[in-house]
Amino acid sequence: MVAGLAAFKCNNSRHITGAVFGKDDKLPIPGATVKVDGTNAGTYTDSRGHYAIDVPDGKTQLTFSYVGYQTQKQTIGKADTLNVYLQANNSQLSEVVVTTGLGIKRTEKQPNYTTTKVTSKDLTQYNSNDIAYGLASSASGVTVNDQTASVNQSAVNMSSPAPLVKNKMVSGYSNNQAYNKPVADNDESYKPISENSFNNAKDNPLSTFSIDVDAASYSNVRRFINSGQLPPADAVRVEEMINYFKYDLPGPKSSAPVGITTELSSAPWNPKHLLVRVGLKARSVDMNKLPSSNLVFLLDVSGSMGEPNKLSLVKASMKMLVDQLRPQDRVAIVTYSGEVGLKLGSTPGNEKQKIKDVIDGLYASGSTAGGAGIKMAYHIARQNFMQNGNNRIIMATDGDFNVGDSSDGDMETLITRERESHVGLTIMGYGMGNLKDSKMETLADKGNGNYAYIDNLTEARKTLITQYGGTMFTVAKDVKVQVEFNPAKVKSYRLVGYEDRMLAKEDFNNDKKDAGDMGSGHTVTALYEVVPVGVNDNYSTAVDPLKHQGTEEQPIAAGTYGDELMTLKFRYKQPNSDVSKMSLVTVKDRPKSFNSTSVDFRFASAVAEFGMLLRSSEFKQGSSFDQAISIAKTAKGNDEDGYRSEFVRLAETARSLAGNNQLITKE
Repeated sequence: MVAGLAAFKCNNSRHITGAVFGKDDKLPIPGATVKVDGTNAGTYTDSRGHYAIDVPDGKTQLTFSYVGYQTQKQTIGKADTLNVYLQANNSQLSEVVVTTGLGIKRTEKQPNYTTTKVTSKDLTQYNSNDIAYGLASSASGVTVNDQTASVNQSAVNMSSPAPLVKNKMVSGYSNNQAYNKPVADNDESYKPISENSFNNAKDNPLSTFSIDVDAASYSNVRRFINSGQLPPADAVRVEEMINYFKYDLPGPKSSAPVGITTELSSAPWNPKHLLVRVGLKARSVDMNKLPSSNLVFLLDVSGSMGEPNKLSLVKASMKMLVDQLRPQDRVAIVTYSGEVGLKLGSTPGNEKQKIKDVIDGLYASGSTAGGAGIKMAYHIARQNFMQNGNNRIIMATDGDFNVGDSSDGDMETLITRERESHVGLTIMGYGMGNLKDSKMETLADKGNGNYAYIDNLTEARKTLITQYGGTMFTVAKDVKVQVEFNPAKVKSYRLVGYEDRMLAKEDFNNDKKDAGDMGSGHTVTALYEVVPVGVNDNYSTAVDPLKHQGTEEQPIAAGTYGDELMTLKFRYKQPNSDVSKMSLVTVKDRPKSFNSTSVDFRFASAVAEFGMLLRSSEFKQGSSFDQAISIAKTAKGNDEDGYRSEFVRLAETARSLAGNNQLITKE
């Protein structure tokens, strides 16, 4: 399904399909606007650059546009397939002015806010099928021009975000309470990140962390960049950027639920350093053999969810998930605003229309008693608990709690207590401007769960359909990694990302210490940057010899482990066990040349480099956007879903934004 603006299917129409590419690099362009000339009908290309549109009888031209490219008109020929190549026009980016944090763009020449110009990319991407899901009740007042959409005073209850401007009242929305109010400053919150630094391998040979399967940071970063601004540094969690993508890793060869793969080469941002890739893949379970599910939808229906890119998108997302349910699965629905309510008791998965009717009847109003909602959701999940089943809460929210337990600390205390119920937690974040990323990350990290940020239906489909097993069904829990570096080979090392997942070395063998879970078929990648012995650098430090400490330890015989760079151990528990098992592998000091490594190794390194640049990391060294883009272009591999091509586009846009001095924050 391709998301669109206002696609109306006529009785007499032609169904035109195709793809949009960049003329210079032949890469697909996701999010390009496709419009039928002389109508309000339009759509967007998907993550692979593909589009589909119904063209009314008598209409013969389509207009293709995307920010940073020249608008192009094409006449429809006899064929029902039309591919287009757009010419880059980088000068367009210099005309953009960005409002604080909201991701809405307008031109500097715009004199007032009665009719506000926003780029076509800013319109939420829905098509006629999405309208059937209830995402848009009206497309009146929306007209699409070459590079802008004009929203007039009659445009109410539409499916796109209102053109909100800081501390301005937006006229033209008086009939829609969600928009008829001043817009406050950006109120998004992110946990501060103190980057992992280099550790001296002789003094600190052990590195221990919990695996992380979240990918919310990438889609959130994408939202910022696509709206014309670079993300705040603390919104960039490099490990989540890397793990957004699917990697071709071998699964476990034995009965173990997790297999492990390693790869070693040079670090592209500093060829004197080594880069170690640690890849984990959980066992894939056939969908028909997955255990029955006891699900509780915990849906935020407070007033802050009243914007169209929040509750309407939540409804569509949840109905996608309902379509995946089997008769043996059950779902209950709990909502919260100023008060908490059980909207639907536990219902079999084959009663899909009954479940969807309840979802359709939800509306946004009131304050946000998120803590009370979480408590009720766990209560309902425990009431209907399935032994040997998949018991899980799926929470959809912007995280903006303001009644009762609401702070990040409150949430950590609550979730830590509730996770003893063996009920998993999946967090789906929505919206912009007041996104409480810090709170949702805390909920997922402490609640045996995962966290995804949903910015459009394509992302919802990826999370809830394409990665259904990995998101919903745990095959290994409390997965921990501990690496021991050989100081004869390693001068110092640094784990790239995972700052929120670091563990004490003693935690590795402590089965009471919580760690990350992996779902069916899920992959996890971690990167270590290693400074070999004999390489001078600015990061390796050591303390003076200790005066009062003895040196009676028996030294390892020279050459005993001379060819080993490191030993990697990982622990995991079966889903229904409280006792862990351990496996280990050794990594020999035999690096490959960078160009002979797998496409996955090279692509992951490009994403890591991109993340360090966005963070302006003190460890970025020789990183550059040009290098990250060049590596990613040659490491797309079998990009059947188009996500790697989308990454290249994203990095190119970020490069333009980073180098464009005319981009300012609108006060």
